[in-house]
Formats: sequence, C-alpha cells, structure tokens
Amino acid sequence: MSNAHAPAATSRREQILKEAARLFAERGFHGVGVDEIGAAVGISGPGLYRHFAGKDAMLAELLVGISERLLEGGRMRIAEGGDSPEAVLDALIDGHIDFALDDRPLITVHDRELDRLREADRKRVRQLQRQYVELWVEVVRQVHPGPSESQARAAVHAVFGLLNSTPHLGRPGSLPGRTEMAELLHRLALGAFGAVEPAEGARPV
Repeated sequence: MSNAHAPAATSRREQILKEAARLFAERGFHGVGVDEIGAAVGISGPGLYRHFAGKDAMLAELLVGISERLLEGGRMRIAEGGDSPEAVLDALIDGHIDFALDDRPLITVHDRELDRLREADRKRVRQLQRQYVELWVEVVRQVHPGPSESQARAAVHAVFGLLNSTPHLGRPGSLPGRTEMAELLHRLALGAFGAVEPAEGARPV
C-alpha cells in the first residue's frame, strides 16, 4: 500500500523544492517564510513539516541535490562516451547548459545562500563540485592536450562562470529563444576552451 503512494509524495516534495528555490532566489532565504512556501504549493505552512524539517532542510536538499545531479549527469555522459573526446565535451557542455537555462533560481540560491548551510552540508557541496570539475578537466585535456592541468582547471571554472551567468542576462523576453540561447552558450564555451591553446609562436606559461 505504501508503494502506491510513493509517486505522489515524490511529486509534492519536488514541487515544494521548486517553489522554495524560486522564492529564495527572489527574496532571499530569510525573506521567505514557511507559510509562503506552503501557499505556493497549496498546502498549509505546518503541512510542509511532513516533508521537510524546516527551511534549512529545504535549502540543504536544494544545494546538495543539484550538486549530486550535476556530478551524476557528468559521469553518465562520460560513461556513454562518444565518437571522440570532442563529442564527450559537447555532451558535458550541453548537460550543464540545460541546468543553466532550466534551473536559474538554483544558481542564484547557491551564490547567495551556500554559506547558510550547516558545515557538513557545505563541505558535501564543495566535495561534489570538486569532483564535477575534475571530470571536465580530464576531458578538456584530452581535447586540448597542450595546456597544463592547472590551466585546464582554470578554463573549466571560467566556463562554469560563463554558463552560470544566465540569471544575470536580463529578462527572459529580452533574450533569444531557448534553443538559440543554448546554441550560443555552447559556441561560447567551446571558444573559451579553444582559447587555452597557446597561440602559435607564444612562449608556454
């Protein structure tokens, strides 16, 4: 009997997290009450406590959860492979672009609220992020073997900064459509990685 109710419970939990992310991004963690999150999903504030211990638990699940999903997605794309390292890098870029375009509130919440997590949760997020970066570094060095490992890592962080700038690009109506925007971000990311190759005749750093 309990299994029959699992999908609905999961759906409601995800709905709560989505609305919490939106409200935290709009008004800040301390600017949003449990009652407001509950109202956004059509349940009473106290009713949220059947799903989460409180706002702190929601924030932790949002930030730890997205870090876990990015790492899992990156590993999956690498495991699936492709015809070349270039194809794998394309897949990694596309996956991160999906996140950057579809989960903009989470980017804002991460930037503003990461320090509000408990130390253990914050360390977990940082650990997951480091692992995610290293996945990219390995692939980038296969595509661009000339630069040093530290240069490749710096390039990965820079590309994340580029892709994660989506919450700051203006109102959605002022931007290209989603497909066009995704293609533009992909070209920009590839161009940034291509720039790590030293110019012909330049001395190595």
